[in-house]
Order: sequence, then structure tokens, then C-alpha cells
Amino acid sequence: MSIPDLEQLAGTRLPEGTFTISAAEDGQLREVLRAGPSRSGVAHALWAYIATQRGIGISVADLCSLAQFDIADGPMLGSSELEYSSAMTIGTTYRVDGEVLGLERKHGRSGTFDVMRYRERLLSGDDLIASATSTFILPRRAG
Repeated sequence: MSIPDLEQLAGTRLPEGTFTISAAEDGQLREVLRAGPSRSGVAHALWAYIATQRGIGISVADLCSLAQFDIADGPMLGSSELEYSSAMTIGTTYRVDGEVLGLERKHGRSGTFDVMRYRERLLSGDDLIASATSTFILPRRAG
């Protein structure tokens, strides 16, 4: 696939999914992070990333394959930005949707790579609860 074809990935919708933050999982996360217990059923803020990654209806391998990239070639998480609109609550089932925002080809000392940017959103009904905007660095093999 040529770079113009890859650039057409922008706007590609990702399959929707759902995710429920359980009290047990929130407790385990808080224990690992040495965070205090939940107050009034509010889930830890890190769930904005975890729930979107686990709840979206596509695997990392399939997301990478949209850019004709084999996960065996070692995608790397470049960045992730979290935005919060309201608190996430334990026991609520959230809808997760997302889209590819863009793909940019770059060249560096280590060779050619693509930067794939995508956003996943955590929704309660139509209300945005949180979003995670991330980039994957996709190193391209020579040849």
C-alpha cells in the first residue's frame, strides 16, 4: 500500500464495543497503584485508558493491520492523551467507539516508520465520559 492509500485511513471508524469496570478490577488496579479505595463508587481515572483499549471492538493486531502492519514487527505506543468529561463509575457498562485520526510516514535514523493516531471514546448513552487519543509507531522494514 502506498502512502497516499494509507493517508485515506483518517476517519476510518473502529468497531464499537462495551466495557464494565468491576469493583474487583478497580480494587486490583488501586492496589497495584497504591491508590486509596474507591469513594462513592467512582472508578480510578486510569480506567479512561484501560477501558477504551479493552472495550473497543478491535484488537491491537487488527488495528495495526488497517495500516498493513504486522504486529509481529513490533508496534510501539508513542503517546496517549486522556481527557475526562465526568467521573467513571464502577458497575456501569460503557459503550466504546473510536476512529483512526491519521497516519503519517516519517523517516529517521532507524529507518522508515508510520505514526498512526487514533481516538477511542468511553460513552454512557450519548454522553462522552472520557477519551484516549493515542499514537502507535509502526516501524517499516526495508524492501
